[in-house]
Parts: sequence; C-alpha cells; structure tokens
Amino acid sequence: MSTPAIVTAAIAAINAGDTDAFLDLFEEAGTVDDWGTIYRGRAEIRRWSDRELIGARAHFTLKSSTQQGNLASMMVEVGGKGFNGPSRFTFDLDGAKVRRMKITAD
Repeated sequence: MSTPAIVTAAIAAINAGDTDAFLDLFEEAGTVDDWGTIYRGRAEIRRWSDRELIGARAHFTLKSSTQQGNLASMMVEVGGKGFNGPSRFTFDLDGAKVRRMKITAD
C-alpha cells in the first residue's frame, strides 16, 4: 500500500523545518489535538509548532501509515530537541486539507 499524500507532505514539511508548508496542510479553522490539548486555527497551530514541533527541530521517521476514507494515520518515531519516541498522528481530512490532527501514543 502506498503512503497517503498527507503523510508524505506532513513528514516532508516537518523534516525540512518548513512551518509555512506545514500550516498550508490545514484548513483555516483546522485543529491540532496534542495529547489532549487543543490548538485551533493556523495562528495557534503556528505557536504550538514553534514551541513543540518545528521549533523543537522535530524529525520524523515513518514506521507505518494507512488511509481509510477521510482518515489518514501515521506511526512515526520522533526525534529532536523536544519529545522523542513513538507517536501516532491521525489526520481527519476535508478534501486535501487537514480538519483535525490528533497526536497519541498509539
């Protein structure tokens, strides 16, 4: 099975440290659920990413990915200057844009 386009785009943006490309993946009113803490809209997502993701020089190594309908998921090994370890990212898509990205342990 091929890797879902959203997974490829998210990993490319994060690993390149490209905040604008990462934010472009989201709807204007998109959300990030980071282990239960919710960030709404691109401005809040940018502040979160500057602190927790791209600003922490996160690097993702893809372990697995799936897509069923409008839900895509990736299991990654996260490295960088912030959280390090395995995480699952689930994307609720509205067409080609992310409506909601949820981060969990599994």
